[in-house]
Amino acid sequence: MSNGKKIKVAITGNIGSGKSTFTKFLFEAGYPVILADDISKEILAGDPEVRKEVVNEFGAESFQGNKINKKYIADNIFSDPKKLNKINSILHPRVRKRIDYLSEEYFKTSNIVFVEAALIFESKIENMYDYVVLVTADKSIRMKRSTMTNKFSEEDFIKRDNNQIDQESKKKKADFIFTNDGSKDELKRKAILLVNLLKPTLS
Repeated sequence: MSNGKKIKVAITGNIGSGKSTFTKFLFEAGYPVILADDISKEILAGDPEVRKEVVNEFGAESFQGNKINKKYIADNIFSDPKKLNKINSILHPRVRKRIDYLSEEYFKTSNIVFVEAALIFESKIENMYDYVVLVTADKSIRMKRSTMTNKFSEEDFIKRDNNQIDQESKKKKADFIFTNDGSKDELKRKAILLVNLLKPTLS
């Protein structure tokens, strides 16, 4: 049973910043982690009501049989802010509800829950969290990571990056900022530093 103050912490960052790696280190350190992107994909693939809304809005090509047509969605939606806002308006209320439910479950055994989500500031949901952690990296480094690990083209990276609020604006709003221009070991030390900074806030 977990007693004392409980805090929900968002981990965010622009494409290629390394927020997922940062979050993985927190998970490996034994802390509960909720991945908003995974929840979003589950809802998109498994909720019949969502499927119906997406097909009505973006066409039957959004799905291939029972599976999401990832390429179609990415090519047609991520490059268009209006379409991106529309799909987010369909998904985000359901994603938030699921995050709230999972957080309460994790709070039964832990005082800290981390939530990795790309669009915290874009969706104006920073008030859902006690703290927002921003992972940043130089744009050229982010592009290199994205084209290597996610197999995005440079054009895909630029489209997605342009649909996110720029890092400098996010820095003004974040509670903690960690720069990730170096090695994974450096990033791991920063993840542990975050935990050590948060622990005193629980008392």
